Amino acid sequence: MFVGNLPADASEDKVKTLFSEFGTVRSIEIVADVFTGKCRGFGFVAMEGHEARAAIAGLNGKSFDGKPLRVQFEEARNSRGGRRGR
Repeated sequence: MFVGNLPADASEDKVKTLFSEFGTVRSIEIVADVFTGKCRGFGFVAMEGHEARAAIAGLNGKSFDGKPLRVQFEEARNSRGGRRGR
């Protein structure tokens, strides 16, 4: 799943705690700035399908450190690396 609007101080532990309420978190990738090491505001969380759907329903729009999260299934990319449906 894509997780957007994360605060700059978001960590894997904080995000895992948040998503664990909905099931087993298989992996987390927080995208960090190369120079500062701070979160760039988004990341990816892997969970089983039914648990991911529950997490999306429960967390999309929910405030996390004062910011409303954006949680959705990651869009598939086409063979050129762009997003489908543009």
